[in-house]
Amino acid sequence: SLSFPFMSFSVKGITQQIYLFNTVAMLEAFEQSALALLLLLTVLALPAAYLIAVSCLYFRIWQKGNKPNAIHTSSKLLRLCKWLFKIEPWLMTDVFLIGVLVSLVKISSMAEIGLGSSFWAFCVYTVLVVKTLSLVDRFWIWNQLMPVVSIEGVKAGQDHLSGEHVDCHQCHQINKLSNTSSEYCLRCGGALHPFDLQQSLQKSWAYLLAAVIFYIPANLYPIMYTVSLGNEMPSTIMGGVVLLWKLGSYPIAMVIFIASVFIPMAKMLALAWIYWHAKHGKSLPYAQAIKRQKLYRLTEFIGRWSMIDIFVVAILVALVQLHNLMAITPGPASLSFAAVVIFTMLSAISFDSRSIWSNGSAVKELELNE
Repeated sequence: SLSFPFMSFSVKGITQQIYLFNTVAMLEAFEQSALALLLLLTVLALPAAYLIAVSCLYFRIWQKGNKPNAIHTSSKLLRLCKWLFKIEPWLMTDVFLIGVLVSLVKISSMAEIGLGSSFWAFCVYTVLVVKTLSLVDRFWIWNQLMPVVSIEGVKAGQDHLSGEHVDCHQCHQINKLSNTSSEYCLRCGGALHPFDLQQSLQKSWAYLLAAVIFYIPANLYPIMYTVSLGNEMPSTIMGGVVLLWKLGSYPIAMVIFIASVFIPMAKMLALAWIYWHAKHGKSLPYAQAIKRQKLYRLTEFIGRWSMIDIFVVAILVALVQLHNLMAITPGPASLSFAAVVIFTMLSAISFDSRSIWSNGSAVKELELNE
């Protein structure tokens, strides 16, 4: 994916050819270092590191075989396992590929587009990364590396509100708080996080407020500039949607509108609604708590797809550089919109979903099961 030409762009006998890494280099050339770093991490560095880490873990598990005590699981291996699952939401090769396809539709009417060997290699690479993500079972890996530590005194009906036990958010080992003065997990050694509704909501609200603040300039300012025959034309997110719709590219216009306009707004509203009711809501029936939990999981999952527009800008900026004949440069809204996506993702990740069950829903669940 990195060694051969990725795409080419030809207009009036002038050809521009790029490699995949040029998307990072061109953003850096236009003094968009933060966007260049974001692209480098989410599309190139972290996915490669994830695959290497998975290979190391499975090789170690294969070495252990049917003798779990034959080979000692080192603290470095445990840290690698914890790090592995933390970076999963930030692997965006699939989102980048959709962004590439959207950019092709945007410029296909203006010039001739060629797809290089690296494009097809990247398609295969993306499919393999997504397939690997779907097959990696964190519970199985933890059980192979470090068996669950049995503890006594756990009774039916105890939950996060009882304050007697806490579940490790990394390896899901149940720990007894009364015997854990250091507040570290018995199994993986990770820091424990006893339920604290106030602290969880403060962090989540802070990230969400930052996302709302950046959402305003992200929609008011141009996300990119297009230079054609010396004339510079700014383009906002909604302006790009309207242009695609007028050109008859209805599916692509809908994809951009949903990913870049509807999803960020809907996600911020949904998270605000969840946070508000977690703090001020009354006791919920079990069925309603389940629906609220599903809504939270949905917002946590779809947030990353809003990066499509940022990746479209990165591709077009790298590909369309024919000086005054035709060129595309990043606008000030691109960094603001990337900040919106990042802060909404951080807000959802930092939220403690146990807050949804802090008003008696767990008790209702036990009553239904009985």
